[in-house]
Amino acid sequence: MTTNKSRTRGRPRRFDPEAAVATAQRLFHARGYDAVSVADVTDALGINPPSFYAAFGSKVGLYQRVLDHWTDTEAIPLADILRADVPVATALAAMLEDAARRYASDPAAGGCLVLEGTRCTDDGAREAALTLNLGAESFIRDYIAARHPEAAEEAADFVSTTMSGLSAKARAGYDLPRLLATARLAGRVLAQILPA
Repeated sequence: MTTNKSRTRGRPRRFDPEAAVATAQRLFHARGYDAVSVADVTDALGINPPSFYAAFGSKVGLYQRVLDHWTDTEAIPLADILRADVPVATALAAMLEDAARRYASDPAAGGCLVLEGTRCTDDGAREAALTLNLGAESFIRDYIAARHPEAAEEAADFVSTTMSGLSAKARAGYDLPRLLATARLAGRVLAQILPA
């Protein structure tokens, strides 16, 4: 019996872990950590489970790599936006608007990968996302405290809560104009509590 399928000669295509991380990032961002199975990942990558486990160790191991990749490529550049030469409220308002734009940039994967990951049910994945989230919150709080120490805790909590809300609403389908309206309203509040 013969078939018309052609076979390629030589070694099979090599598995590229970095490309795999980018693919997995899209899956986790679109569906959330809990809704993505190892089978979903191996199917998307065109690899078998042993190759997956050899490369990443576990689903949580892959998620940690995804979070690292996200931090390097798509996270809000806090240090670039929250600068010492910009009034605190102005910088925070710019950060919130940047967040709104990023969270609404892909309708299939709205919101923030990290913030949404803080709500997953897997302890290891949730802890990995929380670590990044708490680091960002600390950075924001320290930035505010450098010029407004008396308001740092309250303002940082307000900013963090606003960002979580923007992420959740983007995930629920809010469009960019609506998210920006919220970010701008929050910016006006910040200007009142953090005068230049």
